[in-house]
Amino acid sequence: MRQRLLPLAASLVAAVASLAVTVPSAQAHTARHPGGHHPAPNACSPSVTIDSFTDKLDKTTLDGVPVAELSGLTYDTNGHLLAVDDGSYLFTLDAHSFKPLAVQPLANKDGSPLDSEAVAVDRDGTRLVTDETQPSIVRFSRSGKPLETLPVPDSLKVAPAGRATHNLTFEGMALLPGDRTLVASMEGALTGDSPDIRRFQTWERVGNSDRFRLGPQYAFRTDPGLDIPDITSTGDGRLLVLERTYTPNVGNTVHLHVADLRHATDVSRIQNLTDDRRGVRFAGGSLLADIGACPSLGATTKQVQPNPLLDNIEGVTVTGHTRDGRLGVLLVSDDNENPVQTTRLYSLTAKLPRP
Repeated sequence: MRQRLLPLAASLVAAVASLAVTVPSAQAHTARHPGGHHPAPNACSPSVTIDSFTDKLDKTTLDGVPVAELSGLTYDTNGHLLAVDDGSYLFTLDAHSFKPLAVQPLANKDGSPLDSEAVAVDRDGTRLVTDETQPSIVRFSRSGKPLETLPVPDSLKVAPAGRATHNLTFEGMALLPGDRTLVASMEGALTGDSPDIRRFQTWERVGNSDRFRLGPQYAFRTDPGLDIPDITSTGDGRLLVLERTYTPNVGNTVHLHVADLRHATDVSRIQNLTDDRRGVRFAGGSLLADIGACPSLGATTKQVQPNPLLDNIEGVTVTGHTRDGRLGVLLVSDDNENPVQTTRLYSLTAKLPRP
């Protein structure tokens, strides 16, 4: 979702930061993970450390297209990193250097652009991309040809067709292990649901085909006042859930949660989900870290932020697993093509609680 532009006054207040962002090297800021009685020097929380960040993509272009408004991340079958932007483009990046390698325009079958917010890669290499406008999930060939659109429950459509709010629909998406279940998260609450309840819709693969049909729907509680810009699979059946909000003249709040849908109630037939609803088991979740509590690592900002490291973080993906169960995590911020915001990539390491 596009973040509102900062008022000019706020921009001027924030201009004390240097326009040239200082980026520490990954080697200089390699995280040490919690263990024994010594807290990690780059700890954001007892279970998350920040390894490094880079602003190398900020205000760059590829083939005349701004590498900007990045809101979703995943890995391609060939190991490259894919980044989708709000402006209906899909970028291919080098997975190690983050150098842009290719850019591909996206469009619906009728030629209309997408408000593309999240991307997943199916086992055959086709791309599944969320369109927040409809909302919808469109399957694209590797060459960018639209192939099909997945079914969406009426209740998740934007009012008056459904109970969703414009610009607060499918922002996050992930394929679960085995590639048989696709999950999409609603950014905001449905009309009639409690403000901090979000619906997660699933689709199940039909046999061994590349088609998906509607599956169960689950409920997840966000931290008060925060929305969900993205989710990603942890590889063990759970999800990392990114939560974020923006407060004018204060800045961003960004939380990282782990959630488990496996014992949650199917709420697809429940019209109004409220905090006191009986008989509903919500998707279990726990807070891993408040990103604002991470060491800034020398980051600078051109806008008001509680921590200069923060920006409008909208995308998350898992980069790998260690033998002792830790996850490499990559975050990206959406700069909205705003001169006082930054396209920033963050490398973190997370230790998940036991399922």
